[in-house]
Amino acid sequence: MATDLSALLQGGVIIPFHEATSRKQAIHVLCEALSEATGIGARAIEDAVMERERLGSTGVGEGVAIPHARLSGLTAPVGGFLRLAQGVDFEAIDDRPCDLIFMLLAPDGAGADHLRALAQVSRFFRQAAVRDGLRKARNENEIKSLICKDPVVGG
Repeated sequence: MATDLSALLQGGVIIPFHEATSRKQAIHVLCEALSEATGIGARAIEDAVMERERLGSTGVGEGVAIPHARLSGLTAPVGGFLRLAQGVDFEAIDDRPCDLIFMLLAPDGAGADHLRALAQVSRFFRQAAVRDGLRKARNENEIKSLICKDPVVGG
């Protein structure tokens, strides 16, 4: 399996900078963008993601959150990345606000594929070099170059 996230961003989105001030607002921004990219209604995406959020935090620590959901209408997992100006509360396991948000959407019946993609995203964002690079990136191209290739071999 690829160790970068390029496959998940084919048909996905990158939002290099946004000033959302809450978890709900950050999720809304990504849902709207992924709706345009996938053709699935923003409300359906947001309802599915918020339902998952109610089950437990998707803030994985170190300023990273990975909100996710399974939806009908998708044929493959797709992702969207959002970098926030200031971190927002995602009730992360380390209690730190999250400023790097990667939303993962997967087909409704893709339990194993969804879990594999989620593990891939989690492993990717565990790398300090990735997080630091994303926070320093000045535009979408710089973010894309970090997300779509390994900055650290064996990270």
